[in-house]
Amino acid sequence: MRKKFIAGNWKMHKNKTDALLYLKDFKLNVKNVTDTEIVLCVPSTLLSVVNEKVKDSNINLAAQNIHHEESGAFTGEICAKMVKDFVNYVVIGHSERRKYFNETNQILNKKVNLALKQSLKIIFCVGETLEQRDKNETKSIIETQIREGLAKTTVSDLINIVIAYEPVWAIGTGQTASPEQAQEIHGFIRQLIADLYNNESANNLRIIYGGSVNPKNAAEIISQPDIDGCLPGGASLDPESFAKIIKA
Repeated sequence: MRKKFIAGNWKMHKNKTDALLYLKDFKLNVKNVTDTEIVLCVPSTLLSVVNEKVKDSNINLAAQNIHHEESGAFTGEICAKMVKDFVNYVVIGHSERRKYFNETNQILNKKVNLALKQSLKIIFCVGETLEQRDKNETKSIIETQIREGLAKTTVSDLINIVIAYEPVWAIGTGQTASPEQAQEIHGFIRQLIADLYNNESANNLRIIYGGSVNPKNAAEIISQPDIDGCLPGGASLDPESFAKIIKA
């Protein structure tokens, strides 16, 4: 049975003081949760302080991004080897990175393979825009994102990858794909993984949903057979709200 996976993406929010206050409440709220893998995706400035506070707890840590080169003259960037000191996971392919920073499937594939080289686990995000959905291109877009983004990965690599389906039109908008809509795409992704790798890998793969998840809709979304968790953004910024999603 696949263990539930819930990751909260803080995006560009919180400083050290905010993070310490958050963790004080959040750790208490989730300390007895054993059936769910909990991950906090925090800004790079907070990786060190949050890492210290979640050690020996049931909370894992993720970097929100890495550069697509191993090292070099890239002022202001952060590479896989750097974040490895603090995190278990890294988020790759988030729609905001694709949209605002022009990250192509080829760039994301470089990031994926560099992360795996550093023994990092990956939350790999895929999803379609509203325009693409209206043109009935959802499945072809997602298939391309997975085929090109996960190119050169192996069956053994797949153990360290979580795929997050995040319809772009539902991120930060208050709109949410219905549980049935989300399940359809999650089922499609699982079958695609079976075709690209094998049935066992597909059955073991955790596929999570991101897109305006909140305490009110989380339980219904996660109850779908191919949805193994979620990736809330705004709802993860409040420790009580995020704890309610985890316990949904």
